[in-house]
Amino acid sequence: MISYAPLWETMKRKNATTYTLRTKGRVYNIGSATIKRLQTNQSVSTNTLDAICNILECSIPDIIEYIPDEKQINTD
Repeated sequence: MISYAPLWETMKRKNATTYTLRTKGRVYNIGSATIKRLQTNQSVSTNTLDAICNILECSIPDIIEYIPDEKQINTD
């Protein structure tokens, strides 16, 4: 599973809010629906991830992390 928990921590550290993402993200088409997808750990495009990195001046590990599924762990 992909988790966006690091994104929310990075935003706190940089004093950014979802409003920041929406307003600065207009150029990148980051809207309310995209924010909702991030909040519920749903998939977003790599273009969106790139835009967030640009807006927050950070890198991919600052916004996403991979958490293995329990099923995958148990079958290996």
